[in-house]
Amino acid sequence: MIIRAKAPLRISFGGGGTDVEPYCNEYGGVVLNTTIDKYAYCSIVPNNTDSIVVNSLDFDMTVKYNCNENLVYDGKLDLVKAALKRMNINKGCEVYLQCDAPAGSGLGTSSTVVVALLGAMAKWKGVVLDQYALASIAYEVERKDLKIDGGYQDQYAAAFGGFNFMEVDGSDVVVNPLKINKGITNELQYNLLLCYTGNVHVSANIIKDQVNNYVEKKEEVVNAMHEIKALAYAMKKELLRNNLNNFGSLLHYGWEMKKKMSSRISNPQIDELYEAALKKGALGGKLLGAGGGGYLLVYCPYNKKHVVAESLEKMGGQLTDWNFDLGGMQSWVVDDSRWNYNEIAVATTEGKYKFGINTMEDIG
Repeated sequence: MIIRAKAPLRISFGGGGTDVEPYCNEYGGVVLNTTIDKYAYCSIVPNNTDSIVVNSLDFDMTVKYNCNENLVYDGKLDLVKAALKRMNINKGCEVYLQCDAPAGSGLGTSSTVVVALLGAMAKWKGVVLDQYALASIAYEVERKDLKIDGGYQDQYAAAFGGFNFMEVDGSDVVVNPLKINKGITNELQYNLLLCYTGNVHVSANIIKDQVNNYVEKKEEVVNAMHEIKALAYAMKKELLRNNLNNFGSLLHYGWEMKKKMSSRISNPQIDELYEAALKKGALGGKLLGAGGGGYLLVYCPYNKKHVVAESLEKMGGQLTDWNFDLGGMQSWVVDDSRWNYNEIAVATTEGKYKFGINTMEDIG
């Protein structure tokens, strides 16, 4: 038996940063985001040993634990250790983790991996978690157990999926799914470019700087966060009313405000890429996630998209094929007991053949 789960990565359009404490505790935060067809995957293979073996396929790392040992957070797959503790996993198994985007890409990868991991564990144990419970546990794992700085949106986006307007009042999160006409989402996707800048970032460090600036009540930072919050409401309205060019222009305004929150959010390379896109006809865009690197999202009128794309690629940007995915975390069980991977019999019109690793034998 193999237990699998996958959770979608997200792109955030507006409001990011207002979902981070203490701002959301004092003023309430809002975020407009959606999920895309890039995923974090988790596979759990139960066994009869007293060991838990975790394989990170992206980092080519394997860590082995005893089921009864006291797991210590030492920087080696700590997210997995915290999830094992939260879900009280004390049976032998092998765990495989893989993600379609690198850590620090701005697509919420770390949180999405945790959601997929918890979803697979819950499926294995027969524990029923609704989307709110799943996201809440994932948040607790990262923000409380491991003290990783960040907001609420990534865990809830991965658990729920789709276009959502999230309201964060302290620890109280309400996810409002947006019912958007398929024609609108098709047109929006057609007008958006997703460009990998080639650099990754440590989001917690940037968020820590942002939070410190807010706690110090730097006027420019506080005012920028208020504007970003108001902007999320405006973007939701323009999206629902199919005013997509206005939506694209608001992305630009939001990016200008976000850069005021911390000097570490952008850098000369990112600024150069973004300015080149604007000169070629893009209406707006933003760096996804906390900033510092990762993916740049750019909105272009349909007749300018190809010119903008060519310009970004000439400057070293890597364009990514993608689409929206409206589903959240999914888990399922694979019954592999019927398969013998070394020997498979296949029936054909010519007879039956048995395939081994290096042989094909006619069996009549």
